[in-house]
Amino acid sequence: MPAARFVDQLNTQIGNELAAHNQYLACAIHYDALTMPQMAAFFYGQALEERGHAMMMVQYLLDTDAEVVIPGVEAPHPTFDDVVAPVQLALDQERRVSEQIFDLVRIAREESDFASEQFMQWFIKEQVEEVATMTDLLAVVTRSRGDLEDIEEYVAREQSSGADDPTAPREAGA
Repeated sequence: MPAARFVDQLNTQIGNELAAHNQYLACAIHYDALTMPQMAAFFYGQALEERGHAMMMVQYLLDTDAEVVIPGVEAPHPTFDDVVAPVQLALDQERRVSEQIFDLVRIAREESDFASEQFMQWFIKEQVEEVATMTDLLAVVTRSRGDLEDIEEYVAREQSSGADDPTAPREAGA
């Protein structure tokens, strides 16, 4: 059984991941309304990925006979002034989530909860990738804010969905 402090914080993180899911939906809808299908698809995909992360955490708690508590989440930021704002918000969000993941690892380590620490390793790798992706996307969107077609072409070329990661933890319900 995982350490109680870890379980409490992982349940909180499930809420954080679900809030990120909702925020990415709001970003996707913003781009969909601008008729930017590549950006919309990218953020719809990001939303599903965040939901998947939450479900991985749920599955870990189920697998370890720990209590799962799905917390309520705040409403997402619903509107944006331009094409850059959602990506900036996404980068800030990914940096915040990285710190939350690091805190979970720290708790597992402090509690000598080796299984939970090992479980969190995949999320560290994932956050490095997410921050890098959003950093690059922010650079492109900022540079090309006046050329929506250029942004769309970049996303179509560079952000195509890859194969599923076989090292990813299993998602509950999958």
